Amino acid sequence: MDNKNLVDRRQLLKSGLLGIAGVALPNLLARQACAAPVRLKAKAKSVIQIWMWGGPSHLDTFDPKPAAGYDYCGPYKKPISTNVSGLQICEKLPLLAKQADKYSIIRSMTHGVNGHETASYLVQTGHEPGRLVYPSVGAVVSQFKGYKQGYKGLVPPYIVMTQTQGRFSEAGFLGPGCKPFVTGGDPNKTPFVVEGIIAKGISDQRQQSRRQLLHELDSLGKAMKDNENFQQLDECENKAYGMMFGDARKLFDLSQETDELRGKYGRNSFGQACLTARRLVEHGVPYITINYKGWDTHKQHFQIMERKLPEFDGALATLLEDLSQKGLLDSTIVWCGGEFGRGPKIQWDPPWNGGRSHYGKCFSTLIAGGGFKGGVVLGETNENGTEVAQKPVYPQDLIREVYKKLGIDPDGPLPNPRALQVKVAPDAKEGGKYIKEIT
Repeated sequence: MDNKNLVDRRQLLKSGLLGIAGVALPNLLARQACAAPVRLKAKAKSVIQIWMWGGPSHLDTFDPKPAAGYDYCGPYKKPISTNVSGLQICEKLPLLAKQADKYSIIRSMTHGVNGHETASYLVQTGHEPGRLVYPSVGAVVSQFKGYKQGYKGLVPPYIVMTQTQGRFSEAGFLGPGCKPFVTGGDPNKTPFVVEGIIAKGISDQRQQSRRQLLHELDSLGKAMKDNENFQQLDECENKAYGMMFGDARKLFDLSQETDELRGKYGRNSFGQACLTARRLVEHGVPYITINYKGWDTHKQHFQIMERKLPEFDGALATLLEDLSQKGLLDSTIVWCGGEFGRGPKIQWDPPWNGGRSHYGKCFSTLIAGGGFKGGVVLGETNENGTEVAQKPVYPQDLIREVYKKLGIDPDGPLPNPRALQVKVAPDAKEGGKYIKEIT
């Protein structure tokens, strides 16, 4: 076998390992994108973002409107009281009603955009679409809280479960060093087959045997062991195998939790993703997004909500309770919402058969922990939930406060490999003065 074949074999096999690990090489080669001091005192260490992909109905979650009549509230006409005086939420969220002192609700979120892609970009970055693709909040946090800033976690600093959001490039102009590590798999299955950590259909013994064979064949690598480029590749390989067989793997092993606790979270993908997120926070991961699909309910909205709301209620309520009991809620922001709301007036006619459309004029967001107050309602909508009536809050208003809680100056420079002169976040809108009510 000649040296060319050995080089090809080495490159292919190591490329495969890096592809499986997902982030090892970008973290080594793109760390220059992750530099700049944190200026503010941080109250929060981590964020769990529950991204309700498709847009949840504000009327059927945190802003019920029973007096608006059946064409607006549908069958959900009996909102329930919470453990916070005067605060009511949808009757399908009884467990969250018992945890209301731990979170605040912004009922006056707005941007006016009804398209998924643009609305997602706005809510995730705070920016209007334009020439530049700005990074999502998770990518910015990865930059300021990641490897260059001393992060030494077992897994990358920005995790997405279980599928990428797919609406835009989360890393934007920050590049691959701040891209999320997307787990794939299903946390409700045993094992949770996390891409890059567990290879489906391949035993641990076989993986180790492959590595041993690689090293036995790699005579060029042995000869070049002191070469800086080969050392860098070896470091990537060690990181990859460290994730596959080391302590990183245990982070995603939910069998270490009790059956009782797993049952409280809900034995479904979303519930177990929330439990995984708590485990990641315990181990210092700065940013976790749970991409929670199923909220784009154009048709048969209420039939879907009968399944979706209890699942959401059980998992989120247990997450808040669990974080609180473990002393983690004060240092963990839980940010829950989607790109917009759903149309307040129900579309009963075919083909919708009781569906709700996209609605960007007003929607609700839940925010908890990490220095945000609990038990507060910010803003309000009108009598049928079609307009913001008081205290409009825009995406950048909330995003700026999330950065501040993490110790990131939203008005500071955003270092990037393209040497662009940009700030961390766009300027606040009028909602900037209202958001202080929950900080």
